[in-house]
Amino acid sequence: MNSFSSLFKKEHMSELILAILLIIYLIMGSKTPQPIAVLVNSLIGKVILFFIVVYMFLYSNPILAVLFLFVVFDLISRSNYTIKTNTLKSYLPSEEKKSSQFTAFRQFPYTLEQEVVKKMAPIVQNGSTLSKPSYKPIMNNLYDASPINSSN
Repeated sequence: MNSFSSLFKKEHMSELILAILLIIYLIMGSKTPQPIAVLVNSLIGKVILFFIVVYMFLYSNPILAVLFLFVVFDLISRSNYTIKTNTLKSYLPSEEKKSSQFTAFRQFPYTLEQEVVKKMAPIVQNGSTLSKPSYKPIMNNLYDASPINSSN
């Protein structure tokens, strides 16, 4: 309790401001920028952070040191996430690449079926109407259903 009350003294105002900034960093959950993530994710960056945490435990308020320890763990995990997502994005193809590949797959050769259909006589040609057919359609059993053209 003594370390908590000493944090609010006037001579320790800088530690209080640092504690507030660390709490804001933890609450906001913002993504770590790529250059900082690369530095933190390296072995040298992790060693430097470890020494800063040890220094905080030795020479500052214990509450601030524990808070800084949480921030370091969070910073390392966010940096790992940033590195992984950027690495994954570099291996994923862009939309232009995907569409060009699909365009190559959609090129089909001229088939026999298309040739036969093209040679068939069209039913309607250039908007002209056809003559009446020589056959008359027969309606099947309706099974008690009403006809389509009934007025009921």
